[in-house]
Formats: sequence, structure tokens, C-alpha cells
Amino acid sequence: MIATTDREFNEESEVTTPVNSKFSNAELMGLRNELLQDGLIDSREGAELLQLFLAGRGYGASPEAAQDAVGRVEMSGCSMPVLQRELESLALVM
Repeated sequence: MIATTDREFNEESEVTTPVNSKFSNAELMGLRNELLQDGLIDSREGAELLQLFLAGRGYGASPEAAQDAVGRVEMSGCSMPVLQRELESLALVM
């Protein structure tokens, strides 16, 4: 069996970072903390935050796709695995 993660976690709330992941755990935690600051923010502000996060790392995302993604992240309670999955699928190389 080939290892596909840097680390393995037993807790469901933790995220395992694939070796080819675009974002580190620290980056994801920072973004999650921003989203959770003062409670989950509205979807427009959340979408803008996702777009800024991605742009700062050389990626882009359409406003509509970012808004859909932040809605799914909010519905999950801002779980790390969902946040990672949404960012990985949302990120378009610029």
C-alpha cells in the first residue's frame, strides 16, 4: 500500500493532507479560523474570502463557484475535510 498522506489522524474533525495537496494544514486552519471568526459569515463575504485565499496562492475561482463552495462549507459546520475538498476542486491555476 502506498502512503497518500503526510499524516494520518484518528479524529474525524482533522484533515489528512494528500501529498499532492495544493494547501497545507496550516493554511487550511488559518482560513477556517477566519471563516469562523464571529460565527460563520454570509455566503457573499465567505466567497470573497475564498477567492482572496486562492488568489494569494496563484489560483482563481469564479464568484458563483466560490459562493456555491462556501455554502457547502457552511452546511458542514466548516469541517476541515469539506473545506479542503471544496478548495481543491475550486482552485483554477491562473
